[in-house]
Amino acid sequence: MATIRERPRKTGGITYTVLWRAGGTRDGKQESENFPDDPRAAEVFKGLVDMHAQQWPPGWVRGQGFVQAMPARGKDQPFAEWAHRVVDRLTGIEERTRGDYHRDIDNHFAGVLVHAEPSGRIVAPTVANVTAADVTDWVRAQEDGKVRDGDPEQWERQPAAPKSISNRHGLLYGIFQAAIEAEPPLRSANPCAKTKLPRIDSGTEDEMVFLEHTEWQRLRAEIASINGGDGVDIADVLVATGLRWGELAALQVRDLNLAGSNPTLRVARAWKRQRDNSLKLGPPKTKKSRRTLALSAGTVEILRRNVVAKSGEDFVFTTAWGNPWRHSNYYNRRWLPAVRAAQTKGLPKAPRLHDLRHTHVSWLIAKNIPLPAIQARLGHESITTTVDRYGHLVRALDGEIVAAIQAAMAADDGPGLRLVERLG
Repeated sequence: MATIRERPRKTGGITYTVLWRAGGTRDGKQESENFPDDPRAAEVFKGLVDMHAQQWPPGWVRGQGFVQAMPARGKDQPFAEWAHRVVDRLTGIEERTRGDYHRDIDNHFAGVLVHAEPSGRIVAPTVANVTAADVTDWVRAQEDGKVRDGDPEQWERQPAAPKSISNRHGLLYGIFQAAIEAEPPLRSANPCAKTKLPRIDSGTEDEMVFLEHTEWQRLRAEIASINGGDGVDIADVLVATGLRWGELAALQVRDLNLAGSNPTLRVARAWKRQRDNSLKLGPPKTKKSRRTLALSAGTVEILRRNVVAKSGEDFVFTTAWGNPWRHSNYYNRRWLPAVRAAQTKGLPKAPRLHDLRHTHVSWLIAKNIPLPAIQARLGHESITTTVDRYGHLVRALDGEIVAAIQAAMAADDGPGLRLVERLG
């Protein structure tokens, strides 16, 4: 950020010098512009430098001021109108995601993101008037939530989790970036560029549930007891493969290779929820979600009995009516009743259906399967995702790690590392 230095002149008066590093970096070239006896002009120029990412404002000549007209700026407009327009024009996203963005604009920006004028008066946000301070206030408002007027025990707006705030901030950043890149531009700097966000690991996020083998068997028995056990095969395959629900429900017979000594399952598509809440087949979540998984013998047997008399494009898992299972149907009629029944018999946890994926990972880590192999099996785009979510489980292997180091450093004969005395 640019600064202003004041220096009295020997001849009288004060020179106000605006100082900044080109590009805002520590090693950027030192730049300056002088304003004799004109502190207001210095403040205005400082603001222009800050708005243009610590560069000379376009059209400004040192010592002369603007000798060219500043680039035309588009007409300002209400923030919400612009935000919805930006989301409507986004490409490469699913319609469900587009709908989520519109919902965030209506529920988490409207009425929460406002502009505070220097006088303190609060006004509606526009594309051009929102400042970095306004964005910071918006973050804090989400952290704090809002209680209902006259009823402090009821929330009008629940406090948001750090991850939710981070996701919404990313959307907000993109909306303002689109304003900068518009023709003509609607603003010259992004007020979200330097926002300090709450830590995501603050402990307020929903915790993953990992089932021990005995806990899983207890829950599985309850699933098997519901409606003739027609939901147990799905649960078995989920926990044995780590598939996402949308991937498993979209499996077709042609995705299976159950013959030979290395049976596999190929993830080629997934169910995607659309903006109107309907479901549509589409590509998996990410590029690396397109993957091939090795299958255990038990999983092969489950899949074989579910594809009898079916053709290539038939779905592997279907209801008694021959339709593919829907998440809400399975969750409400098979999963949730089984969890509640298991809890009455001593299950101390409340796992979600997606926790079978987390449980799958915990079992692999317990068997010393390396995280890169787990990343590939889960279809994570980056190893960072795998480490961030499951790296803490590796602590369970600390004893084995220490034992391995101890063995490697042992001084006795045998394989391992030994200190070698330097000769000379």
